[in-house]
Amino acid sequence: MTLLTVWDETDETTPVLQTRDADLIGDTLSPLGVRFSRWELKELSATPTQDEVLAAYRTEIDGVNAAQGYTLVDVVSIAPSDDPAYAELAATARQKFLSEHQHDDDEDRFFARGSGVFYLRVHGKVYAVFCEAGDVISVPENTTHWFDMGTRPEYVSVRFFHDDDGWVGNFTGSDIATKFATYDELAAVPA
Repeated sequence: MTLLTVWDETDETTPVLQTRDADLIGDTLSPLGVRFSRWELKELSATPTQDEVLAAYRTEIDGVNAAQGYTLVDVVSIAPSDDPAYAELAATARQKFLSEHQHDDDEDRFFARGSGVFYLRVHGKVYAVFCEAGDVISVPENTTHWFDMGTRPEYVSVRFFHDDDGWVGNFTGSDIATKFATYDELAAVPA
């Protein structure tokens, strides 16, 4: 179940809000310009291809593209494996996204499978949105944030972009991401 945890950016020990209520999550994020919603999950194969995912969610994707003007849509997929290459890829990708950054474009993502946490630093607070399968989140351009996929990442997500450059991060150099609860810690919060 989706989980929103909010802290004051100077106190990572005491959340000021923690909820799984989808309406409250949406109401809390909306004033920040963050769009949050849910899509009905579709049947996918065990290891879906990009074409399969895009075809399964074509109606929803077309709706987002029409409403937001996106021109590039892709699928990112990572699944646990005992292959040493998985461990290296997972650690490298995780470290990159754990660094606080911004984008010159919105970052819209739909989780078709698995989960990940978007941390948004806005107006002196840190908002951790633990997204699960079915969740759609849009982080507005120039919003300072980071993303944690956990120590054993597993997800299939659809990403939306306004230009063909795709994901381009402008890193802040801050170490704030090291101070707050990780994906693995938030995954352990009882439902």
